[in-house]
Amino acid sequence: MHVVHLSLHDFRSYATAEVALGPGVTAFVGRNGHGKTNLVEAVDYVARLSSHRVAGDAALVRFGAERAVVRLAVVRDERQAVLEVEINPGKSNRARINRSPLPRAREILGMVRTVLFSPEDLTLVKGDPGDRRRFLDDLLVQRAPRYAGVRSDYDRVLKQRNTLLKTAGLARRGGPGSSRGESALATLGVWDSHLARTGSELLAARIALVEALKPLVGTAYEAVARGATRDDATLEYRPSLELPEHEPQAPDRAVLAAALLAEVERRRDDELDRGISLVGPHRDELALRLGPLPVKGYASHGESWSFALALRLASYDLLRASGDDPILILDDVFAELDTERRERLAELVAGAEQVLVTAAVPEDLPRALDGVRVDVVEGQVGARVE
Repeated sequence: MHVVHLSLHDFRSYATAEVALGPGVTAFVGRNGHGKTNLVEAVDYVARLSSHRVAGDAALVRFGAERAVVRLAVVRDERQAVLEVEINPGKSNRARINRSPLPRAREILGMVRTVLFSPEDLTLVKGDPGDRRRFLDDLLVQRAPRYAGVRSDYDRVLKQRNTLLKTAGLARRGGPGSSRGESALATLGVWDSHLARTGSELLAARIALVEALKPLVGTAYEAVARGATRDDATLEYRPSLELPEHEPQAPDRAVLAAALLAEVERRRDDELDRGISLVGPHRDELALRLGPLPVKGYASHGESWSFALALRLASYDLLRASGDDPILILDDVFAELDTERRERLAELVAGAEQVLVTAAVPEDLPRALDGVRVDVVEGQVGARVE
């Protein structure tokens, strides 16, 4: 799978842009702020319906415009399809395949897959648990797009349940609206069941995903970190409750749902006091370790970068094993790495079907990634240089 053409309309700094692409390596070279990252961000957006740089969509629409459109022509098994996403901040986004509208934008997920490396990847190691949960969920959706619906359903249940907990908790403490509080408390049982049902499906998928990632992360860390072995880097999924014995590769959702429901009932008073859901996948952690120590707070800067790279490389290997090669995107990552890690990463990804790279200067590009070069100057995309 690879992209052969990228079209932008009112996306980021581009009023319009037309970029021819092809298999192999394409490097976008230009000074910071000139628009090179916007190009690869657009490709990644179609794959994930989210940006690696910002949380919301508003910043993706060019100032003064109402909407943005990203269009990709993608070749897969010698057949071409045109994928289009219309970004409408504050409204529902729209998606089309070969100009035919889809009922929901998220139905375009899975049509193209990407693995993106960027300076922001350090948050996978040094950031909050939410950053690592998003990493897992994004990878889940790339492997099986139906989990976008599971995640959306869980978020909706969680939001509604938190509203009920706040209302019921306030009334229990003698606040206003006691009748509404009693009604909320009576309704909680229904939403407890919804939380257990949707939460167990997400929890089971995450546990199985981490088990699949473990050996791949160890192997990738050994490849990028000098003197490391595949046993050095480990990861463990830590749920917000004690789970019964289960098979990590295929946890029983019914068993997990029963455990979630029992823990929710046990912690009812705590949740009402705090007005928030304290149990569920939204409270879980992905623990990363180097040897006996956690990466966060103990690893050096270089070790942290190696672990972040290992997570991305493992994601690529996992996706590749279950389908077509994902498109690899390396956004300004080489400027952040020392020479040795730069060369190791380049050698590991050079054989991918399609690699899109951004760099401020040509000297940042390792020799292993020689290919097509496209200069980006003041928002203008230059001709391809073979």
